[in-house]
Amino acid sequence: MKVRNSIRSVKHQPGSQVVRRRGRTYVINRSNPRLKTRQG
Repeated sequence: MKVRNSIRSVKHQPGSQVVRRRGRTYVINRSNPRLKTRQG
């Protein structure tokens, strides 16, 4: 699955993890919750 550039930049932040749920791609960051994003 292609990942948007905006998600790719968040993905490289410390503490963030990429999760796939119900066909959507999420980026979750427990250390900095403002960096939550989703695609799809």
